[in-house]
Order: sequence, then C-alpha cells, then structure tokens
Amino acid sequence: MAVPIAVLDCDLLLYGRGHRTLDRFKLEDVTDEYLVSTYGFPRQFICYLVDLLGATLSRPTQRSRAISPETQILAALGFYTSGSFQTRMGDAMGISQASMSRCVANVTEALVERASQFIHFPKDEATVQALKDDFYALAGMPGVLGVVDCTHVAIKAPNAEDLSYVNRKGLHSLNCLMVCDSRGVLLSAETHWPGSLPDCTVLEQAALTSQFATELHKDGWLLGDSSFLLRTWLMTPLHIPETPAEYRYNMAHSATHNVIERTFRTIRSRFRCLDGSKGTLQYSPEKSSHIILACCVLHNISLQHGLDVWSAPATGHMEQSEEEYEQMESVDSEACRVRQELLLTHFS
Repeated sequence: MAVPIAVLDCDLLLYGRGHRTLDRFKLEDVTDEYLVSTYGFPRQFICYLVDLLGATLSRPTQRSRAISPETQILAALGFYTSGSFQTRMGDAMGISQASMSRCVANVTEALVERASQFIHFPKDEATVQALKDDFYALAGMPGVLGVVDCTHVAIKAPNAEDLSYVNRKGLHSLNCLMVCDSRGVLLSAETHWPGSLPDCTVLEQAALTSQFATELHKDGWLLGDSSFLLRTWLMTPLHIPETPAEYRYNMAHSATHNVIERTFRTIRSRFRCLDGSKGTLQYSPEKSSHIILACCVLHNISLQHGLDVWSAPATGHMEQSEEEYEQMESVDSEACRVRQELLLTHFS
C-alpha cells in the first residue's frame, strides 16, 4: 500500500537538480488490468508515451527533486480519462492533488507541441487516394477528403463580463471544429473558438478554410452538414431534395458524414474530462483548449496503436453543435455547379 507524502512545494516534485526523480509508483508493480481500469490505456501505449514525451518532461531546473515522466504521464491520463483529480489516485502514486494538476499541465503542453505530428491531412498522392477510396466504400460518395463538424465542450465562465463563450443554451463552452477520416482519425482540430460563434462563422474564420481554399480543394472536398455554406471544396446536403438522384446524394452524404458524429462519441467516451459528467473544465479558455487538443492527439495515437473504441456506448453531455441553425444555401454559383455535376455523374 502506497504511503501518501506531505508536499510543501509542488515544484520541488516536478523538476530537480541532477534529475533525481520521485518514483513512488512504477508500471512494473501493477497489472495490465489495473492500468486500463485506472488510466484508460494499456501498458504498451503508456510506454510509448514515456518514450515520446520523456525528454520534454525531464527538462532540468534548479529544483531539488522531480517526478518522473512516467508518473507525470499516468497522472495526466488519469485526469483525461476520469475528469477529476482524485485524491485516491494521487495517494496511490505518492503525489498530492496539486502536484497532479501540475503534471496535467506539463503533459498537456508536451502533447500540444506535437499536435501537428499526429493531426494533419495526408500529402502524398497514394495516401490521398486511399483516403477517398475508404470514404467511397462507406456509402458511394466520391472525392471525399474528410468529414467536418463542430462540437461544444463546456468550460467554466472566464469572467462575468465576457459573454463571447456563452452558447445558445446559455452555457459557457468552446466550439471545436474537427475533421476526420473514415476511421475517425482526426485530420484537423481547432479547439479554441468561443462558444457564442455559430458553426458557419467558425469555419469561415478557421485555418481550415484557408488551407482548402488555397491548397487542397482541387483534389476533392469535405462533407459538412447544413450548418455550413456550400463551397467548391465543401459539399453540403440539399435542403429540399426532389429527384431520385438528389435523394440518393443526400442519403450517401448523411451516411458518410455520420463518421464525425461517431468520432465525437468516441472521444467523449474515452476522455471523460470532456463529456461534462464531472462538471465543466475548470480552466481558462486557453488552457481548456489545450486540454481538448491534447485529448485529440491521444485519440489519434490510440487509433495508431489499434485501440479502436467505435463500439463504446454514448455517455455524458459533450454536445454536438449547440445551434438551432437555418438551412444554409450557397449563393456561390461555382459551388452549386460542382455539386450538380457530382449529382449527375455519380447519383443519376
């Protein structure tokens, strides 16, 4: 049984002169079942994270003692997957709740620094074609490079005067714009948008729009729901389908776009700090955004390691788009032409 230790200065535990580490908890001392039930991930995955983040989490300072990268990672995973700084978990690991909070901050920033390494669109032609083929196999929708949507994550109120984070339900949140492939791997994640912004405004201002408008749209398109405007690189459903081809197009669109909704359910099922079941994220918008992005990085890494949780049941309160939007119809004649050509070529 681990013995809790008194902590007078949390920083003393995090970094140390000479890299002397405080290892009250060791992976080899516990079973695989315990790691999965307590920290949400198996031993092999945790060891991979230690190799990936170890150098960053071992940065020296003038402090006298340090928590090992292994323990910092376990503390962070415990928070991400449970949604709370549990005293029992801190006691078992030999660190205080305050030290666990600092560990979460360190690991979060280390993951955010590597976001572009794990969350990105493919560049080479063979991988792009494979991306399209995988989407086509779902419901017969051609040329799809990703499915896009927004989801809200609840946060604490920044301050009484700032209403920019209050969404349409009167709750404070971040509106997160994400794109995924047919397996649920995230290709883009912008987690910092204030909850008051409608989905269409988030997309209009997002880096994703600049990326597709200038680079990727010639190779295919994204699929988005009716909260977004039709663009040459973003296919949306028809508001009122009339012909059999238009019905077939809408059905294929809906079946394919459903992947992003399943992905949101997967993320909230694995990372309970985001699902609202333990309350809102008790951080500033910036820090909350980084925690969400860190979870997105871990989501992609877990899929790379074969940890697929498509079958996980829906839980919690992480909401899909908070909006009660009107159907958005584009006035972009070129975008309308592209969609009509798609209808005639593949669904007539």
